[in-house]
Amino acid sequence: MEVQSLSSVHPVAIVTGASSGIGLEYARELCARGYDVVMVSNEEERLTRCAGELSRTYEVQTWPLYMDLSLPDAAEHLHGFCVALGLQVEVLVNNAGIFRYDHVVNLSVGVVRTMLMLHVNTVVLLCRYFGEDMRRRGKGYILNMSSMSAWFSYPDISLYASTKCFLKSFSRAFRLEMLDYGVNVTTVCPGAVATNLYKLPLHLQRLAVRIGVMMKPETLAHRAINGMFRRRAQMIPGVINYFFIGFMLLWPYGLVRWTMKKVKKAIGNERIH
Repeated sequence: MEVQSLSSVHPVAIVTGASSGIGLEYARELCARGYDVVMVSNEEERLTRCAGELSRTYEVQTWPLYMDLSLPDAAEHLHGFCVALGLQVEVLVNNAGIFRYDHVVNLSVGVVRTMLMLHVNTVVLLCRYFGEDMRRRGKGYILNMSSMSAWFSYPDISLYASTKCFLKSFSRAFRLEMLDYGVNVTTVCPGAVATNLYKLPLHLQRLAVRIGVMMKPETLAHRAINGMFRRRAQMIPGVINYFFIGFMLLWPYGLVRWTMKKVKKAIGNERIH
């Protein structure tokens, strides 16, 4: 890959999963605040296009780094890329992830492995590599994307929710390890966001946003970055989501099972049409 320069005159941030959805909005938010951004994604064409647009719009430098973050050595390569360019990363946003709505035994082994690597292995190793650099400099911000599903042990999202639960637990403990060194770790636990992650038809996404069940990705990114810079420990964007968590924790498992079947049937019918 051709590199624009070997240094940066602005503070530097990394955003994973930065070619679309929430990740793109995180990158946009950071560029608007004057950060040069390493944008990482496995969608090469879209990533290159988006990085160029953000660079021109906000007059900052962007590095579109095409990479499969589900590979075992992805974190090492990403850290090495930044070291080779002499970039001192001030902000790390671990956003990359995948979502599948199905029984674990219906998922391919490849999908299971990818989700575990993206949500667990790569995030922890990126925190390890860049966290050490931040600790040495006495400054840094890390934002890890968990989910409201981290509280819900429910069918069809069992693997996704479990990995997000790990992220929530790890991030809170890692935060306590890093605070004395000037490094802040924020965990973001959003509810549903209007992106293509859930494969929900656009008209249903718009309806969900209007009634407050879903949040626009740009709204989430703005609130989350604000919370990170305010050194918040954990964020659950959207007031309704706080009440929703308490409500869902009271559901008996029989009702959970019935509801999940109805939701799955409804989503299946929408996809057919």
